[in-house]
Amino acid sequence: MMINTDCLLIQASTDEAGARSIPTSAPWLSAVGQVLGQEDVLHARPVWSAAQQSLYLYVDLPHSTGLESRQMVTLEEGLKRSFPTLHKLRASRLSRAFDKAGASRGAHAAQHYVVETDPEAGWQEELMRWYDTEHMPGLASVQGCIRAQRFLNHDHGPLSYACYDLVTEDTLGSEAWLAVRHTGWSSRVRPHFTNTKRTMFSCL
Repeated sequence: MMINTDCLLIQASTDEAGARSIPTSAPWLSAVGQVLGQEDVLHARPVWSAAQQSLYLYVDLPHSTGLESRQMVTLEEGLKRSFPTLHKLRASRLSRAFDKAGASRGAHAAQHYVVETDPEAGWQEELMRWYDTEHMPGLASVQGCIRAQRFLNHDHGPLSYACYDLVTEDTLGSEAWLAVRHTGWSSRVRPHFTNTKRTMFSCL
């Protein structure tokens, strides 16, 4: 099925040296563009988790583009040939649901925090409404948050993909951040998260 895609997410297991060996602007991105039918120059934004030994690589598309799942399969096959040291490599189409500049917009992003989750059956509508009307705007307003975004992951999931560019990891423990997390609405919807994965990454 064709999905309007704003960003590609490439995920792989690797050590830090492997993560840093991936150039963020190079011929391999031209090959990505060819698979996607993109003529614009593409750039990659890598983040890496030491705890998970995991690389997430974002490729922002210059405009929303209709892509099919078979193109992701072709992309994965090409990337595996180009980077044999990357393991468990997956490529997913992300469509943007929310995007807001944070209170610390313009600051250098040292950390990148990701929350991936599937809504429990019957809770998708409320969970998405909570995310986009209370939770994401609230976290964006906290000092230390540079940008708050949420996407839908249409391939390897989980479905809801929220991510935050942060000045420092300590932002997550700040009084203002915790206040947003501990609202009554948050308490109602959070038990209905399933397959939840929370990961702190370093921006490379």
